[in-house]
Amino acid sequence: MKLISWNVNGLRAVYNKGFEEIFKNLDADIFCVQETKMQEGQLDLSFNGYEIYLNSAIRKGYSGTAVFTKIKPINVSYGIGIEKHDTEGRVITLEFEKFYLVNCYTPNSQRELTRLEYRVEWEKDFREYLRKLDDIKPVILCGDLNVAHEEIDLKNPKSNRGNAGFTDEERREMTNLLETGFIDSFRYLYPDKTDSYSWWSYMGRAREKNIGWRIDYFIVSDKIKQNIVEAKIHPEIFGSDHCPVELKIEF
Repeated sequence: MKLISWNVNGLRAVYNKGFEEIFKNLDADIFCVQETKMQEGQLDLSFNGYEIYLNSAIRKGYSGTAVFTKIKPINVSYGIGIEKHDTEGRVITLEFEKFYLVNCYTPNSQRELTRLEYRVEWEKDFREYLRKLDDIKPVILCGDLNVAHEEIDLKNPKSNRGNAGFTDEERREMTNLLETGFIDSFRYLYPDKTDSYSWWSYMGRAREKNIGWRIDYFIVSDKIKQNIVEAKIHPEIFGSDHCPVELKIEF
C-alpha cells in the first residue's frame, strides 16, 4: 500500500502547477493533502477510481485538509471532537479494516509565537485523540505537523532554536507523542540521514540551496513498525513550498 502526504499551500493554486499529472504519476492508494485553502465546490476534485473527503475551515481561503482514497473506508470523521479545535478543517480520520488513517495539518505557532500556547494545548488534546484510536486499532498519522523534531531535521538548528516549528515546547510535544507508542517512519528507516527536508522558505533561494526543514511526516503506531516497507521524501516535486512525502506499508 502506497500513501502520499503533501501540504500543497493552496489546492486551487497547485492545480495550475501540474497537480493532476503529479497526482497520477505518484499513483498512491491514499493521497492526503493539507492546506487546501478552499471550500467544497470551488474546484472539481474528481479523480477516476478515488473517493474524496474534504474538511474545510470555516474561514475561507485558510487551512483545510483532503483525502483521496482508492480503498473505501469503513467510516470517516472530521476533527477531533473538540469544538475549539475543529473550526479550521485540520483533521480527517478514515477507518479501514486494519488501521486508522489520520490526515492532519497542525496549527502553526506563528511569528512571535503568538499561537504557541494554543499549539501546546492542541498537541495534548490531539495526542489523547490518537491514543484512544490506537487502543482500538493501529494508527497511521500523516501531514504537516509543523515541527522539526531533532536538529538533524533542519539545516540551521542553532539559529532557528526558539523559532516557530523549532521551539523546545513543540519538540517536546513531538517527543511525548512518540513516547506514547508511535514512531517517525522516516527516522525509523533512516536514523542518520541528513539534508532530507520537506519544506523550504520562499526567501533567499532556500530550496535551490536545500536550506530546509523536515516538518511533514508519516507517524505510525509502534505495533506496526515491522509493516513499513519504505519511507521517502520527494524534493524533486514542485508546486508548493512543501514537497510530498511517502509511506509504503504492507498488512
